[in-house]
Amino acid sequence: MTLPLANLRVLDVSQIMAGPYCCMLLGDMGADVIKVEAPGTGDQTRRAMGFRLKGDDSGGFLALNRNKRSVEINLKHPDGREAFYELVRQADILVENNRPGVAARLKIDFDTLHAINPRLVYASISGFGQTGPWSRRPGLDLIAQASCGAMSVMGEPGGAPMKSSVPFADLGAALFAAYAILSAVIGRDTTGLGQYIDASLYETALGLSVWESAEFWGTGRLPTPLGSANRMSAPYQAVRAADRHMVIGAANNKLWKALCDVIGRPELPDDPRFIDNVARLENRGELIPIIEEALATASADMWVERLLAAGVPAAPILNYSEALDTEQARAREMVMEIDHPIEGRVKVLGFPVKLSGTPQQVRHPAPLLGQHTDEVFRELGTTGERLAQWRASGAFGPARTPEPA
Repeated sequence: MTLPLANLRVLDVSQIMAGPYCCMLLGDMGADVIKVEAPGTGDQTRRAMGFRLKGDDSGGFLALNRNKRSVEINLKHPDGREAFYELVRQADILVENNRPGVAARLKIDFDTLHAINPRLVYASISGFGQTGPWSRRPGLDLIAQASCGAMSVMGEPGGAPMKSSVPFADLGAALFAAYAILSAVIGRDTTGLGQYIDASLYETALGLSVWESAEFWGTGRLPTPLGSANRMSAPYQAVRAADRHMVIGAANNKLWKALCDVIGRPELPDDPRFIDNVARLENRGELIPIIEEALATASADMWVERLLAAGVPAAPILNYSEALDTEQARAREMVMEIDHPIEGRVKVLGFPVKLSGTPQQVRHPAPLLGQHTDEVFRELGTTGERLAQWRASGAFGPARTPEPA
């Protein structure tokens, strides 16, 4: 079955997380993603993380680069750029995440490539965007979380600033970029022209600060850390049962009353301190100990079962060993096993959205460095003689044994 993006070719000139994740999403939907990597080293994530599997590539690289083919090109070499421009001529999309200014120095910037292929949709993902006084600053997920205000509201009240362990600035930028890329591709059907997309980790993290900005502008008060609690509703947070923590989301009066009935405190909804959501938010410091006192009489699993039966949102707090092995994760195929030429059978996360008519497929495992260099250029019509010349000149890096035909 033809996947929805099967007619698109993507050049992934990015590394680490935001760009590769964006391109992987496009590849999952059928795009032919060609990962352009520096000879000999490749994507920094190949050597990242504190562990290895069987081969040289890290588990993080395998997690971010399925459904791609890898070519090695030395973009600092004139012949390497010539080879790269051949790829650009037949590409639909390019994604890069160099610091602003680097692409222009390498002569792979939007203006240069737009002259070669006017239909190219070109996306840059950077720390702070291509303009503004912070544009040349190094951009990391950590820096974005700090700069956007998010770290000021994470953690426990009175505690040290904390960041989200899930890199929401990196992954969010990937999602926003993918959304913009596909919008530009659709727009190209009308105009015939590609366009430039400027995405950043900083604007992603700031753009996701919906509740916090609304609170600040609406009240004039600085949002502060709430632990696991919520700015809009109470009780809506982690609480302790007899054996472990769990979460409860009684976000309105109906759910609040149902919660009180389940925990054996039916009088609480009439208590002036907890009469409505505004009162519960103001008196959260008194409310949560009362709830936890009742929950201490039984296990989290038992309370979750009872609360769900009463229609109250609740869940145990799972670790990753538990979360990746739930009946729901299995039912939704969120853990998949794929074949890798070095690693053998490896587990990867499944597709987080499902398409009914054209379900995504794993067509390629994460590629070995330069695995598809000859294959891709042969598809472009490059002759064996020219490939040999490029390889001898250093366009593809140090000489290697040619791939079999």
